[in-house]
Amino acid sequence: MRVTHAVPLAPMTTLGVGGPAAALMELHDAADFPEFVALADTLPGAPVCLGEGSNVLVSDAGCESAVLRMCTKGVRMAGSTADGRVLVEVQAGHLLSDLVDMTIAEGLTGMEMLVGIPGTTGATPVQNVGAYGQETADSLVEVTAWDWQSGRMVTLDTSACGLGHRTSVFKRSRRWTLLSLVFALRRSELSAPVGYRPVAAVLDVPVGSRVPLEEVAQAVLAVRRRKGMVLGCSGTDDRSVGSVFLSPEISPAQAESLRAQGAPVNHFPDGSVRVSASWLIREAGFALSSPVVPGVRLSSLHYTLVADEGASAAAFTEAIDLVFQQVLHRTGVRLTSEIDLI
Repeated sequence: MRVTHAVPLAPMTTLGVGGPAAALMELHDAADFPEFVALADTLPGAPVCLGEGSNVLVSDAGCESAVLRMCTKGVRMAGSTADGRVLVEVQAGHLLSDLVDMTIAEGLTGMEMLVGIPGTTGATPVQNVGAYGQETADSLVEVTAWDWQSGRMVTLDTSACGLGHRTSVFKRSRRWTLLSLVFALRRSELSAPVGYRPVAAVLDVPVGSRVPLEEVAQAVLAVRRRKGMVLGCSGTDDRSVGSVFLSPEISPAQAESLRAQGAPVNHFPDGSVRVSASWLIREAGFALSSPVVPGVRLSSLHYTLVADEGASAAAFTEAIDLVFQQVLHRTGVRLTSEIDLI
């Protein structure tokens, strides 16, 4: 266990803004986690867990609580379910991209559409990470976590995780620190049905087709790169958290009105009807690459916010609020930020 003090957190996030951590511990071996518990008890506030920093905004003042950087790695096959799915146990600090690559190489379907998403595997249940028709809830079986409220290790099955559209019991809560996860995946040379037209178009197949896992992964990456949603694929838009805003849930009346305006309105697995946040931002008058506040602008490839030289956490927060207010004024729809604040 490595402990350092007054460590700048900005370089540990994809936005590259924010102040220092009073105390930062890097966990490489889950067996050392009790040391972090002991340290956290000596500092104010609830402890914070930081993975790869791809969905967080750190305050300019930094963090007085103990910060745990989850660096644990490891994947093991852990048996099978009654219906023949393969159980895969993963350490929380294991990169999601590495896990997805491994499942594809092993001929396991269930996570191939998540290719190109940054961050750690332990972060995936927090906002029920998903893309192109797959989400964490589809394959997650259970998580092992430390419960700071009860001061003990717990195992939570999928139903106890409260997984919904980009949310869970872990979102906006510091009660739990996730340590390991178990997924159930099916052996197959073919992907899940391709449900998104842009991916199907790259593959030149009808929507609903199943194709070899590696082929669908490359198609998803191609679509994500076009939108600047793969880290390192754009030299000017890399300081990003991906999608800043959720696709908001709308009422039947709003759905009818927005469809008439040509908005992409879709039904989601949780039963909600939602409209594209990107469409709303464009409709509200924001243009690609346009500045919002000093140091923060719209991406040149996708309707999301990115940081430039001189950006601060305060400026990024101001930009989020300006986009929210203008979208609400122009469209009547309320956006919700999905960024975790530290």
